[in-house]
Amino acid sequence: MEAVVPASVRRSRLRAAPRWVRRAVGPLLLLVLWQVFSATGVLDPDVLASPGTIARAGADLMADGTLPAAMGVSLQRVVVGLLLGGVIGTSLALVSGLSRLGEDLVDATVQMLRTVPWVGLIPLFIIWLGIGEAPKVALIALGVAFHLYLNVYAGIRGVDAQLIEAGTSLGLGRWGLVRHVVLPGALPGAMTGLRYSLATAWLALVFGESINADAGIGFLMNQAREFFRTDVIVVCLVVYAFLGLTADVIVRILERLLLQWRPTFTGQ
Repeated sequence: MEAVVPASVRRSRLRAAPRWVRRAVGPLLLLVLWQVFSATGVLDPDVLASPGTIARAGADLMADGTLPAAMGVSLQRVVVGLLLGGVIGTSLALVSGLSRLGEDLVDATVQMLRTVPWVGLIPLFIIWLGIGEAPKVALIALGVAFHLYLNVYAGIRGVDAQLIEAGTSLGLGRWGLVRHVVLPGALPGAMTGLRYSLATAWLALVFGESINADAGIGFLMNQAREFFRTDVIVVCLVVYAFLGLTADVIVRILERLLLQWRPTFTGQ
């Protein structure tokens, strides 16, 4: 007769497993079910290709250089849009957050524009900027700028007033307070805004590359759609997810390095 393992023991064993193992359980289970449904015919390959077919398609695209070239083009668009939007959003947040006059001049306009769905601006961007790289980069920059503005502005205005008073009593002038008190206090909000901005940048890239693109991951997806290649479409989606996750991991590492002075709760 087999011994019954108490549920508490099973939970303790699961907690003792490496964290990466616990994180991999869900995706691996999903892949197994996906492959089983595909192999048994429950999932029509015309609706969604099997994981094996998708893996082979990805290997072929990597081998002939198509996928690396597309990734390079898409990465370039995201980097340029992220830098442009980051400069605009952070600059506006500094002007609005550090000055009441700046807030009166900037914040209302930004808040009004923020309520406009940025994806809905694609037709205007095409009219204004044509169908080249400019509208794609502008769309990414717009989505990035709003997220950074909101979080940096909130971070600046969320600095404890007692810290400002303490800095003033220590003889810090206006720019000394900004440099040593306000900006470090706003850094957590800025890092949160950067993470949201990266997610928005990849989302904007998907829409942007639908604007008459002749290269990039979105271009591959559009080609695959015309030929009903669900395997290639999923490969492109996986690449989008991988690039976005990689960028998020980099920002998390940067966040831990820059915010070592700020201990936080990490769960139990």
